[in-house]
Amino acid sequence: MEINKIEHNGAFCAVIQSDTVVITDPQSALDLLMSATYEAGTKNIVIDKKLIAEDFFILSSGLAGDILQKYVNYSGRIAIYGDFSHYTSKPLKDFIYESNKGHSVFFVPTQEEAIATLTR
Repeated sequence: MEINKIEHNGAFCAVIQSDTVVITDPQSALDLLMSATYEAGTKNIVIDKKLIAEDFFILSSGLAGDILQKYVNYSGRIAIYGDFSHYTSKPLKDFIYESNKGHSVFFVPTQEEAIATLTR
């Protein structure tokens, strides 16, 4: 895993790159947040959806809620980018829509948009 510190609009975010899934459970998500805080000096995380366990996108698993609660508790913000169009779950689509209206969790199509969202 690699954490790249990006500055945009005078704010910073940590762009996560890896060849393997990075977030598999609440503890790995919290470890990632702490690593970004330590290595990049920011709690703004930009991550490709491919680096998150697929169970995250099955809301009934509870994984998304557990992970995002950790981020909120520790003042972390996360922008997950990728193609979400193949998900057919109405609750997931509603969750993505509502998250994008908030201040802590965002689902966007591209890495560039994820960076812009967290640094505006």
